[in-house]
Amino acid sequence: MTPAALAALHAEAFTTPRPWNANEFAALLDGTGVFLRGDSRGFVMGRVVAGEAELLTLAVAPQERRKGLGLALLAAFDDSARAAGAESGFLEVAAANVPARALYKAAGWREVGVRRGYYRLPDGGTDDALVLSRGFGH
Repeated sequence: MTPAALAALHAEAFTTPRPWNANEFAALLDGTGVFLRGDSRGFVMGRVVAGEAELLTLAVAPQERRKGLGLALLAAFDDSARAAGAESGFLEVAAANVPARALYKAAGWREVGVRRGYYRLPDGGTDDALVLSRGFGH
């Protein structure tokens, strides 16, 4: 997928946190240890540094939700992270994003921290970021 296609799907999937633009995706894709899995229905982007994987973003088109694609993308993230030598992973999710939190819990992620006021909301308020983690058994 091109950075423009990634940005378009991200904009369909997110309002908070704000969707990323094509330039941001292009810069991330040029980064060391970054990987992308998925297609036009949904994608996951991650990065592995020093044995730890960061799930940068996961986006699923609204019409494709609740069909198992999110879990499949998380499994693809795990596979790519392990292949790159990661022993564990982490991610941030908006506290108000209940569906995403349920997805991550179902995939074995657990809450390990909170970043208060991390996300800016469209109305000027903020939302906390929950930091989740999981190990990758080898």
